[in-house]
Amino acid sequence: MRIEIMDTTLRDGEQMQGISYTPVEKLHIAALLLKEVKVDRIEVASARVSTGEIEALKMITRWARRNNFLKRVEVLGFIDGDISIRWIHDAGGKVINLLCKGSLRHLEKQLRKTPEQHVDDIRGIIRKAEELDMQVNIYLEDWSNGMIGSEDYVFYMLDSLKDDRIERFMLPDTLGILNPDQTYSFCKKMVERYPSLNFDFHPHNDYDLAVANIYAAVKAGITGVHTTINGLGERAGNAPLSSVIGVLHDQLGAETGVNEFEITKASKIVETFSGIRVPVNKPVVGENVFTQTSGVHADGDSKDNLYFNNLLPERFGRKRKYALGKQSGKATIRKNLEEFGLDLDPESLTKVTQRVIELGDKKENVTTEDLPFIISDVLGNDRSDFKIFIKNYSLSLSYGLKPFASVQIEIDGKLYQETSSGDGQYDAFMKALRIIYDRLGKELPSLTDYEVSIPPGGKTDALVETVITWNFRNREFRTKGLDGDQTESAIKATEKMLNIVENNEIRIGDTIYLNNHNE
Repeated sequence: MRIEIMDTTLRDGEQMQGISYTPVEKLHIAALLLKEVKVDRIEVASARVSTGEIEALKMITRWARRNNFLKRVEVLGFIDGDISIRWIHDAGGKVINLLCKGSLRHLEKQLRKTPEQHVDDIRGIIRKAEELDMQVNIYLEDWSNGMIGSEDYVFYMLDSLKDDRIERFMLPDTLGILNPDQTYSFCKKMVERYPSLNFDFHPHNDYDLAVANIYAAVKAGITGVHTTINGLGERAGNAPLSSVIGVLHDQLGAETGVNEFEITKASKIVETFSGIRVPVNKPVVGENVFTQTSGVHADGDSKDNLYFNNLLPERFGRKRKYALGKQSGKATIRKNLEEFGLDLDPESLTKVTQRVIELGDKKENVTTEDLPFIISDVLGNDRSDFKIFIKNYSLSLSYGLKPFASVQIEIDGKLYQETSSGDGQYDAFMKALRIIYDRLGKELPSLTDYEVSIPPGGKTDALVETVITWNFRNREFRTKGLDGDQTESAIKATEKMLNIVENNEIRIGDTIYLNNHNE
């Protein structure tokens, strides 16, 4: 079963509030949809909207003519004599999607005409299209309400027009009111009553049923469906191409001409041009949809891909990821380490896993790119030979007052505590520490440089790396701290410094310098 895809991102999708593409953006999206994503047809404009719209249409039709796509470019037109059809023709268009009334209520209340008058008006447009060598498709606007409340009118329209030169009859659920049972029933009636006609189904997503209704329509025998990239469209939008393709290919075993691999790229480009962000949990194209969070899932994937389904990320130009956070397990860490070609012994793996969980408990977003820095910090932070531990500290910052720090440290099993104010929270911390050292007659290095950075590829809400340069008896050395908070990372670097000095050694690169207190 071959299903034809008509994408209306550039017409119906642009009717979403806040979206307005430039002509160049429209041309770029049109070329992407036809040449790379390979949808069958695109609807790119509404007649008579603006000068920008006709400029965009001219650019698209010139490109389409050069690339033999002209009959696959469609424009919405209206029953307004020859105004719309000439507007489209003069811009180079060859296909008009004529907006007609698919419900008696719309016809009587909006156009105030009889069904017979409406059919005559439509035939007048068809004759003009023939004169201009243009193709006509018919939109039966509000068809869903027509089937619910005025089925005889819908059949009258089809009976009257079925022998005219109309390529397709397009059945819109204009207000997004249908459920899958209704969609199946109504579409089945159309297909069985008019087996020689070509029907498209055009859903809207007001009840979040657009994709489900496409599923029902295709099951009923409809051979053409309408989509938009990222589900853009009026009100709640239209059926997203990404989800529709997944359902058609996997759930119905249908064939389309769509290149799945290019869908994600199209999604990103439309997201950029439209300014409408794609929700992270949107199927197929959302940032998180191919990310496993649970450590149990990562473990299952390591054991014969137990948590995979048919929506494999590689189909859509993406990769499976394993989120790092408080639900991470050792299997999650291993999966992420595979990207770097790294392997850890069981003890090291346990330490790194615990550190990732600690960061996750702080609601910090740890990325795969952060992992090498966490490994370096955890495995290079053996505290077994530490003699000095920063046990507790309290930092406060109040408007109009100097920052304040209360510090408690342990030296050889004994606790010492002091408080101080400073020019910043870390400065207050260091001043409180210096008071303790002065009281004990101990010497502290002087701080000569303080460098804060985000690990390359990481995110600011995950890790901050602080590297502090110290000078002790005319020798410089550096210590590094890694944490989600800048001040806490500096305090970790400071604790390392205290123990280097206490253990009478200064590391510079891979060299250890032993201090001689008698110098």
